[in-house]
Amino acid sequence: MSLLPSAFCLLPSAFCLPPSAFFDMTITAHQLAAADAALNEILRFAHPADAVLSHFFRSRRELGQHDRAFIAESVFGVLRRKLLLDHLAGDATPRRLLLIWLGRFGGHSTRELAPLLRAGEADWLAGIKAVSVEALPLTIQADLPEWIVDGLRPRLSDEDILGLGRALQQPGPLDLRVNTFRTDRDSVLRALAESGIRAEPTRYSPVGVRLDGKPAINRHTLFLDGSVEVQDEGSQLLGYLVAPRRHELVADFCAGAGGKALMLGAMMNSQGRVYAFDVSPARLARLKPRLKRSGLSNLHPRLIRGEKDVAIKRLAGKLDRVLVDAPCSGLGTLRRNPDLKWRQSPASLAELTPKQASILNAAATLVASGGRLVYATCSLLDAENRDIVAAFLEHHTDFALVNAGAALREQRIDLDMGDYLQLWPHVHGTDGFFAAVMQRTK
Repeated sequence: MSLLPSAFCLLPSAFCLPPSAFFDMTITAHQLAAADAALNEILRFAHPADAVLSHFFRSRRELGQHDRAFIAESVFGVLRRKLLLDHLAGDATPRRLLLIWLGRFGGHSTRELAPLLRAGEADWLAGIKAVSVEALPLTIQADLPEWIVDGLRPRLSDEDILGLGRALQQPGPLDLRVNTFRTDRDSVLRALAESGIRAEPTRYSPVGVRLDGKPAINRHTLFLDGSVEVQDEGSQLLGYLVAPRRHELVADFCAGAGGKALMLGAMMNSQGRVYAFDVSPARLARLKPRLKRSGLSNLHPRLIRGEKDVAIKRLAGKLDRVLVDAPCSGLGTLRRNPDLKWRQSPASLAELTPKQASILNAAATLVASGGRLVYATCSLLDAENRDIVAAFLEHHTDFALVNAGAALREQRIDLDMGDYLQLWPHVHGTDGFFAAVMQRTK
């Protein structure tokens, strides 16, 4: 399930600036007041932060490019470090959270901030900046709520949880997937270099490119002509676990805006058929322009009413490959969506897991004998990952687990994995992803 903001760099693309531009920026009282107002709305956590911020910008037409860049960067910065900032602030007003973030993490000295400070704030902020965090509880240092830390402990040591938390406190890189139906990675890298954009091949994905910084790639010819799509490297690896062949029948069961379905179609060289199923007309509508740019003719979006839709029943037992990128908590994407730490909860997790099990059960009915089923999430928690797969295999003896590491090696990807794909931001430099590969044996 894609939970990435509509922007490609945590801000609307028109407001993307290189990091040096942000840190060199002289902050105005007007910018700080606007950031205060935006953060006040976002901290209600009624809607995704990127959606609230986009609405805020639409309602403040007077804000310029630098204003919006400052607001977005500082607001998302606060969300990434909110537990620590709350602890340090005492009276955690949006203004105080912003000032602490700017002083401790935003590269601004107390002297630089002095023109913006009210009476007593300079001494207060200087004291805050001197506080050591080394002795603080793990949850605060990692900036992960206790329920998330508890959910990670079966898989990670406290040292690794801290490493993960620190990785999640950083913005995610901007990764591209090369559309191999149109071009190849070397050609893309050359074209990027010629246009002054620094980039390098991704570490694991054979079709991935990682950009230096956050250029507005959606204005680049490579994006406009469908040669590249924005897609995290970890998400790209899911396509290699599905490993579709030309002329096969394939389904992306929870396609969303179709990023993975587009990759599957390109891997098949626009041959065979890829069904992109989703229950949301809005998400499938976002696939249409992407599909047009891609040049693919083998991808077929299908709106369904649910797991028991008649379209699903008609295809029962007929598909060679099925990907289930299940709706999930999205905790593996906290570098890009830090507000999910506060919008998700044990209660929302308890609502998600039965849905995940139901979706996986329904998708399994599509798989032909000898076919492959891949269950994936962008979650970090066993409750959404291994527990779902274990329960499925217990009740579906006609499916067998395929070693994920071996499946990747078949695709010439050297990534040390066992039975499952488990990607960690602090280890692999990708978003957090889980995947299980299963084969129908009869």
